[in-house]
This record gives sequence, structure tokens and C-alpha cells, in this order.
Amino acid sequence: MGAPPGPPLGSGQSGQEPRGQEPQDRQPYGQQPPAQQPPAQQPPAQQPPAQQPYGPPPYGPPLAAPPAKVRPGRIWYLVPLLVFLGGMAWLVIGLLSIGSQIDSFQRVPLPAGGQISLDHPGGYVIYYEGPGAHSGNIPSFRIRVVPVAAPAAVQSLSPYNASVTYEYGSHQGRAVLNMQISHGGRFAIVIPGSPALPAGSQLAFGSGVVGGIIGVALPSALLIILGLAGLAVLLIIRVVQTSRARTAVRAASQPGGPPIPPST
Repeated sequence: MGAPPGPPLGSGQSGQEPRGQEPQDRQPYGQQPPAQQPPAQQPPAQQPPAQQPYGPPPYGPPLAAPPAKVRPGRIWYLVPLLVFLGGMAWLVIGLLSIGSQIDSFQRVPLPAGGQISLDHPGGYVIYYEGPGAHSGNIPSFRIRVVPVAAPAAVQSLSPYNASVTYEYGSHQGRAVLNMQISHGGRFAIVIPGSPALPAGSQLAFGSGVVGGIIGVALPSALLIILGLAGLAVLLIIRVVQTSRARTAVRAASQPGGPPIPPST
């Protein structure tokens, strides 16, 4: 038996590759196959930008401006308030002091008279207390001041030229005489002739009240006026500052971004 016949020439069915073609999966001799690259990661899909309520990008809605601090602060009101309260306190304390001074006057009834003790030499004021003292309608009468024992001595008696009155509690008086004594001691007050005088009238002896009234009225009035003026000035400044701050807040809260500078 002979060998089976081979495949026809040119059919391409032999075990060899057809000439002129390279296999696609075979690499040249001596070379490594290239490393397989991982697939490129796709970037995440971009979200469309949120729609701005108003204002071109990058400006969004305006932020609320923080409240501006209004000056002067409330603590500054304490300064004029303390000045005002100091003036009121000075006035009250001064009036109480004058009232205590009036209460301490030595008094003798009219027309009976009496005795008083004046320990220190110097000037004293004699006040008439009774009906007509406030209006100045004082009945006419004479007065003598007689030392009871040495070394008491009266230097002079003279009319009181100014119009000074007081009204404190049950006392209504008017200054009528100035008296100077050279030595202190006891003195008898004598009303010659026993004139007809209103019931309840009397004479009061003591120091002058004018100095005390001035010392109370002037400082207290000055402090009160300064305190009220300071409060008024601070109030006006605060009202103006508050109005300006509100205007600035309203301007900052208007829609739209800040102005774009002109291009050069």
C-alpha cells in the first residue's frame, strides 16, 4: 500500500503559516509582550451649578451685615447721670443742713422777751418769726439787747438791708437786724413799751443763712445742669449714630454684588 496523498499544493492547509503574513498574537523573538494598561477612569459627571437667586457669578446673594456697634455705649450715660444725681444729693443734703441750722436758732417770745446765750463773739442776725414775716408786713417795735453779766458785751445793732426770708417746718422768718458782740455770754432781750404784736410772734437769733443757701444752690444747680446737658448730648449723638448704622445696613442688604470697577 502506498502513502496517502498529501494536500493539494497552494491550499494553505499545511502546518506552516502562509508566507507573507505574521500571526497577530505572536511577538518578535526576544521581546516581552507589552503590559496591558488598565482602563482610564472616567471623571465624575459634573453637577450643573446651583442657580443663584440674583447677582452675577461669582457674587451670590449678599450676606447680612453684622449689626454695627452704636457709640457712645450705654455705660457712658452713667457719667452724666451720676453728675445729675450728685447735684440732687447736694441739694437735699444742703436743704436739710439749712433746716437744722434754722431749728438751732435761739428764740424769745414777743413781746415778753427773754434771755439767750451767745458763746462766740462776732456777727449774728436777728430774725422776726410770725405773721407778716414772709410778705414783709412786720409790725413796728423796738428791741434792746442787754448783757446779763460780764464779760458779755454788745458792740452794735443795725438794720438788715437785704431781703432774706426762710420757711422751714413751722418757722417763717425774715432778717431784721444785724448784731455784733465783742464778748460772748448771756444777754437779756427787752421789748420796751409792750407793743401789741401778733400772737405767736417771736425773735430768733443765729448766724446768717445766706451763705448756706448760696453754698447749696450754686453747686447743686451747676451739677444738675451739667448732668442734664450731658445726657442730652449723649442722646443726640446716639440717635445720629443709630440712624447712620441703620442706613448702612439697608444699603448693604440691597440685591446685587459690589460695583465693578471700570476697565482701563
